[in-house]
Amino acid sequence: MSTSQEHADPPSVTGDELRDMAARWLEPGAVPKRCRIVTDTSDFFRVEYDDFVLLGGRPYLVRNYLREGRFGIDEQPKFWVRKIVDLADGSMKILKMTFRERFTARVGSLTFEFIRSPVKEARILAMVRGHPRFMQGFGVKDAAGNTVRVIDYIKGASLADHVPHLGSSHEEYFHLHFPGLLDEFIELVQAIRFLHDRGQKHADIRRDHVIAERTTGRCIWIDFDYNYWHKENMYGYDLFSLGNVLAFIAGRGDITTQQLRREQPAAFARLTADDLNIVFNNRIATLKKVYPYIPDALDLVLRHFSTGASVFYDDTAQLLADLQEVRDTLTAPPSRKEPFP
Repeated sequence: MSTSQEHADPPSVTGDELRDMAARWLEPGAVPKRCRIVTDTSDFFRVEYDDFVLLGGRPYLVRNYLREGRFGIDEQPKFWVRKIVDLADGSMKILKMTFRERFTARVGSLTFEFIRSPVKEARILAMVRGHPRFMQGFGVKDAAGNTVRVIDYIKGASLADHVPHLGSSHEEYFHLHFPGLLDEFIELVQAIRFLHDRGQKHADIRRDHVIAERTTGRCIWIDFDYNYWHKENMYGYDLFSLGNVLAFIAGRGDITTQQLRREQPAAFARLTADDLNIVFNNRIATLKKVYPYIPDALDLVLRHFSTGASVFYDDTAQLLADLQEVRDTLTAPPSRKEPFP
């Protein structure tokens, strides 16, 4: 960690100048009374609220860290991800500092080796610059050579937060809201195809990694700093993960065996082991057995992601072709943009 006092190459701006810049965008009471300048983010735990971070000669003011929750676990702090104010224009952005980890994930009998790669995310940010379906930003090296990313902040809600609250029943949701969400999902799959066509992967496809802009309802992929290796199909994990997102929006949330056993025992009795999600074995993939009005074309797509599947998608082109068939079967009104909070 370097400060203006510790770093051998002092920042080109003074503390007073930085406070003056912050005062242009903040209420008087929110302007930091101290000035701690950070140029080396190696120890991200020591990057604190009200610090000034200089990256590529541009000053940013650090605000709170972000949180992330999954699987019913309380939201966990992501200390390496902070909100920042771009002092050049006052915009809110996200600072992602370098955090490395490695782990193994399994899908059925397949094993995928994962790493968190800041360099990979910076590379994709450059590749998708201007693409409306990906978060926007850039990678930059700090004084210690760490690749950090400065990301435009997206106002909106994730699919995980929004979808379960649509409609008064699943049937109403499916006929009134699902067609518009499917249109968005098809656009998202086309965006993943854009990456795959260029030899890149998202590698962390999840329903909470899709943000719908508050003003437009347009769904946007975020967070692609994971990378994985698999010798048989380098895009396989992305494809399985797309299936999980599709099942989530088709079901208006996760439909689990525990939930069915408790709330719909007749539907639970119709299930076999082949009906379960290939990744999460307590979730139902063959949703038509629960909601009979789901069209056969959608049932066919969802079955590709069940434990009983004998055929899998090899690429996004195959998935997109089947999704378009699904869309053609829906009789609900054409695509509609949902008012995201």
